[in-house]
Order: sequence, then structure tokens, then C-alpha cells
Amino acid sequence: MAYREWIAAFGMVIAAVPVSATTAGPPTTTPAPPGTAETRYCLRVEPQTGSRIESVECWTREEWAEGGVDVDQEWAKEGVRVLT
Repeated sequence: MAYREWIAAFGMVIAAVPVSATTAGPPTTTPAPPGTAETRYCLRVEPQTGSRIESVECWTREEWAEGGVDVDQEWAKEGVRVLT
């Protein structure tokens, strides 16, 4: 019976721990490096349905824009490399 009280008390202590102490700060906004019209920007993309393997795709700025991706905005989070 005493174990249940200890477990309940321990659960309350865990629930009271501030979550903000473990969260990261705001993401950096580093724009993609400049390049020519032929420069390809490689970004990480979400895995295909049924797979857990993350893939990297390299497209030009124009091709990314056609897909609705702003390279400068996504570069800080998902950028991998630039192919000239």
C-alpha cells in the first residue's frame, strides 16, 4: 500500500518538472549560400510512405520553388550541401 503512495508522489514530482528547461531555443535562420541558376541545393526530405529512411534531394532553386519550398528558409534546418 505504501508503494502506491510513493508512486503517486513520484508521479507528481515528475509532472512538476518544467518542460521549458529541456527545449531548444529558436532555430537559426541561416540563408542558403548564393549560387548560379544551375546550382543545386541538397536538402533532407521526409521519408517515403512505408519507409523510415530519410532521403536527400538536390534540386535548383527554381525546382524547389515549383514544389513550394523556400530554400533560404529551409536551409538552416534541412540543408546538406551545395552542388555547383
